[in-house]
Amino acid sequence: MVIVIVIVAIVAVLAIWMVSMHNGLVQLKNQVEEAFSTMDVYLKKRYDLIPNLVETVKGYAKHESETLEKVVAARNTAMGTSPTDLNAKIQNESALNNSLRSLFAVAEAYPDLKANSNFVNLQNQLQGVEEDIANARKYYNATVRNLNNKVEMFPSSLVAGMFNFTKQPYFEIESAEERQNVKVEF
Repeated sequence: MVIVIVIVAIVAVLAIWMVSMHNGLVQLKNQVEEAFSTMDVYLKKRYDLIPNLVETVKGYAKHESETLEKVVAARNTAMGTSPTDLNAKIQNESALNNSLRSLFAVAEAYPDLKANSNFVNLQNQLQGVEEDIANARKYYNATVRNLNNKVEMFPSSLVAGMFNFTKQPYFEIESAEERQNVKVEF
């Protein structure tokens, strides 16, 4: 009878431990999803600002249409990326960042544009959104780190493997060009 009680107690402790580990993994997975959703809100704000910025630049830089078309195409591609395909989302956001750099390079060639209050206002709004995106990326990456640690570290890795919890990608800047600060001069 004592052996049965000991076995039942061990099974109960293991079951409680497994449920606790599973719930912890679910909580971390939900934090990662919430962090990405927060970042997605800021990305949407940026998507909404870009057409206004492009239209303002178009008025001054009519022969720079190729650069403007690339910005719009990169925006549309980034917007159209499925939120569940994190790797594609990260890659398309990098492409959008590069095209925005080109847009600001074009803007520097037009002194009247740089003095235009609409352009300056849009550029300041975009700078604020970029700061929000950077903060959201930090939060997302921190939650991803926590989940990835739990997925890879023993003994929680046992439960993670049983319930198909996997590592999530960090939202990183991929190109060396993007790692450089954007130089904006007036």
